[in-house]
Amino acid sequence: MNEQVNRREFVKTGAAAVAATGMSVCATARADVGKLALLGGAPVMTRAEAEGFLGLFKWPIVNEAMRKANDRVLCDCKMSGTDIADEFEKKFAAWNGTKYASSAPNGTASLVAAFYAVGLGPGDELICPSITYWASCLGAIHLGASVVFADVDPKTLTLDPKSFEAHITPRTKAVVPVHVYGQPCDMDPIMAIARKHGIKVVEDVSHAQGGLYKGRKLGTIGDCGAMSLMTGKSFAIGEGGMFVTDDKELYRRVVRWGQYERIARTFSPDEFARTKNLPFGGVKNRLNQCSAAIGIEQLKKYDSECAEIEKAMRYYHAGIADVKGISMIYPEWEKSNKAGWYYSRAIYNPEAFGGVTVKTFVRALNSEVGLNRFDVGCNFPLHLSSIFDDEDIFGNGRPPSRRFMPANVSPAAETGRLPVAESVLPRVMGDPSFKHFDKPKIDRYIEAVHKVAANIDALREWEKKNDKAS
Repeated sequence: MNEQVNRREFVKTGAAAVAATGMSVCATARADVGKLALLGGAPVMTRAEAEGFLGLFKWPIVNEAMRKANDRVLCDCKMSGTDIADEFEKKFAAWNGTKYASSAPNGTASLVAAFYAVGLGPGDELICPSITYWASCLGAIHLGASVVFADVDPKTLTLDPKSFEAHITPRTKAVVPVHVYGQPCDMDPIMAIARKHGIKVVEDVSHAQGGLYKGRKLGTIGDCGAMSLMTGKSFAIGEGGMFVTDDKELYRRVVRWGQYERIARTFSPDEFARTKNLPFGGVKNRLNQCSAAIGIEQLKKYDSECAEIEKAMRYYHAGIADVKGISMIYPEWEKSNKAGWYYSRAIYNPEAFGGVTVKTFVRALNSEVGLNRFDVGCNFPLHLSSIFDDEDIFGNGRPPSRRFMPANVSPAAETGRLPVAESVLPRVMGDPSFKHFDKPKIDRYIEAVHKVAANIDALREWEKKNDKAS
């Protein structure tokens, strides 16, 4: 399905989802838009009005069951036990559709455990998309592995399968497709390439818990999945992480890495007779049981909350679909979605707005809505950081990416230039993150987008005069 058809279908289904409201999704595009607030006109909403809309964005949604669950853990002094975490893991695995789940204190710990599980070690290379949060790959250096970066698709910001394959070397052990900003990676070609070259696949689901790719839950497609469950994420438990897999041996390796209390339950006495229950990673990946208790309650309501977020975000995007120059990021495949729409991004085309930069466009938007609900850009391209190839982090005279590499091997040179990752930041803007469907309130944000777009000539002149400040 091409982008134009998919965009039309998205608008149609978004409109259908809210048809009962009795108002066209584009009804807020007023003929008399008025002067931009940035230029001295009246805003779409005042700051006081915007503060009254804060409930639209508050996350996570805390209910009484979550409070009581947390209180029970505190009252029973079980903050550091494992019984509640065990229950959470079993229920999470069942919900996610995997045989095994192992919790951790945060998503970074889950990812490092996953890298250990698939055998990543000294002299190995991990391929990672450059546009993502650092935890998607940086933990690999603790295992002695190096990171080679691949480019991203300009329409989705996810791992480009062609770039993935182009960056494979004889040292490539694993790849970490990141379902960044809730958008699923195109997993079919990624899996085909990985299987062709004997590469392990660790899905980073930190932005997309519960999301679907062609009817399959994210984290169930690769060899394993790992994710953050911190407060800001879609599936939020306070602080925590989760590893999921159908592979028993990968699960056993994760337990052996940092779940010392589970070793005796997972391995036979003969298997740990010499090492006892000491973790191979020398780390304690135990989840705080207050967070586990909250996670159990979140499982009961997360899917319904995601459904309301989907309705709200579809309505918003349908309302701005006729504004040329702003393109939604949404999966094109059937039975696919963005679950909680974490940190939702859109593609901004400055050429469609006469060269007005995304920074100026967003500044004008935020002037209209009272509080900063739109933002600019995405994660910094990781391959441009000096931490991998210049900093002597471990004090052995070599940067982490070259600690265990032959002298003539440079992961930075293997990465090379990544043209999309290096140029995409000025073409990305952030959506308001609606957590509730409230049509009249969302209409005000839609109105702001139409107003700024309708005043683009005046905004362009303002930018010319204020280019240093903008």
